[in-house]
Amino acid sequence: MPAPRGDLSRAVITLLSGREAALPAEAAWERADPYGDDLHLALYVLYELHYRSFAGVADTLEWDPALLGVRAAAERVFLRALREDAGAGSTDVATALDGLLAEPVPREGTGVSHHLERDGELWQLREYAAVRSLYHLKEADPHLWVVPRLRGRAKAAMVAVEYDEFGAGRADRVHARLFAELMADLGLSPAYGRYLDAAPAPALAVVNMMSMLGLHRRWRGALVGHFAAVEITSSPGSRRLAAAMRRTGAGPAAQRFYDEHVEADAVHEQVVRREVIGGLLADEPHLAGDVVFGIEVTEHLEQRLADRLLPRWRAGRSALRGPDG
Repeated sequence: MPAPRGDLSRAVITLLSGREAALPAEAAWERADPYGDDLHLALYVLYELHYRSFAGVADTLEWDPALLGVRAAAERVFLRALREDAGAGSTDVATALDGLLAEPVPREGTGVSHHLERDGELWQLREYAAVRSLYHLKEADPHLWVVPRLRGRAKAAMVAVEYDEFGAGRADRVHARLFAELMADLGLSPAYGRYLDAAPAPALAVVNMMSMLGLHRRWRGALVGHFAAVEITSSPGSRRLAAAMRRTGAGPAAQRFYDEHVEADAVHEQVVRREVIGGLLADEPHLAGDVVFGIEVTEHLEQRLADRLLPRWRAGRSALRGPDG
């Protein structure tokens, strides 16, 4: 179990650890910072019960009504902030998707992958891998929850993309395994969840957003929008990160992970745009606004993560939390 980051996460972690604890009332969640460490660690731990969970935590707690209640309270706070800060209310899916395709002039790109390609040092690539491991060691798992909620073209295309993410039937090609090999090449531990304590709140928020959208049928359109944003931006970003790995001598497995995504996600982009989104909106056109919302919140939270990482790296400082920093 991770170390608590405040009263909310402490209560959740204490209860999951088998000790008595009073779960915070809804008013306590309402007072929390919607992007803060305490709320997002609590939410991350609660969502993790639906993935691999933690050593010593009873499996029966996955659907414990009291824990589901506090999770819902945390989700309400997080969703309200996302609606206020990222959800502009547009239903123009084509324009939102086109915006993802606009690549900046190479020297003007200000994103994390631009920095790492041009100026990143090996220690920064290691920190980036540690932060991203919270998702990449369970890559595509949050997205799989949407499959039972789709039908027809959208379902068939989503499964086709996910089949690639899970190695197309080959265990050695599963993307989560490729990322574990990348971490080993960088001298990091590939153990699942190893860097949870080191990850700052914006990194937790990105993964929590995926889990939240995936676990709620209500947000199936937003999950598809988020997935489109990931797939459309992945290929050019992966190309930059592969170049950064080569420039810094990170190792062949580190390069392989991003090389794999350059090719695969260029194909996935077209499938997701034409078949997953196209099929979903042909069946349920009223979800157009949710698709756009999923795109917008993904961009918003990725920018918050970049705002955490880049200023510290440019100042020569670690962007991680605690002793790992």
